[in-house]
Amino acid sequence: MVVRENFELGLKELQTKLTEIGEFSIEALHQSLEALETKNVDLALQIIDNDAKADMMYEDINDFAILLIAKQQPVAIDLRRIIIGIKIATDIERIADFAVNIAKATIRIGNQELVKPIVHVKKMLEITSTMLQLALKAYNEEDVKLAKKIAEMDDEVDDLNTQAIRELMEISRQKPEFVQQISQLSFVCRYLERAADHTTNIAENVFYLVKGRHYDW
Repeated sequence: MVVRENFELGLKELQTKLTEIGEFSIEALHQSLEALETKNVDLALQIIDNDAKADMMYEDINDFAILLIAKQQPVAIDLRRIIIGIKIATDIERIADFAVNIAKATIRIGNQELVKPIVHVKKMLEITSTMLQLALKAYNEEDVKLAKKIAEMDDEVDDLNTQAIRELMEISRQKPEFVQQISQLSFVCRYLERAADHTTNIAENVFYLVKGRHYDW
């Protein structure tokens, strides 16, 4: 009984660590969009510097999960919980990397006025950050219905990405002198779309955790 209680505590700690890196990545994404919109190069540089923390959190989760397996020797569903936790940490760490990529795009754009308000981009961020929050909740509560909802939200991000790219391509024809900035803004859209994809990966892993099989959304 004591062994089982210790294992449950270990799982709870793993969930806490995943929540922490998830919140860190969400905040990094929000800061990266703030830096882009306000042309705040100093904030962009800070986001890049802070990425080392995300890397450390990721390594800590991996080390903790491996130690949990070695000490507790879990079987079946318990082992699956830990392995899925490692996979989720990998997706979240990649999302933090996308925040860094957006910060780098901000630096490349510099003080140049944006060719258009980043309305679609901000909406993509809003949906993606909500998706990640829900994905962590789905993992912690092993909620398949919530996981499926996340996959549906990804379609919204894809649609917004398509709209944003279409508008940017039209502007590039009208204002070819802004082609470099437009390229960077297109990359930003792509980074957020990929962040949503990684969040969908988390949802898919939650489905596998609960059902023991992969689900084709």
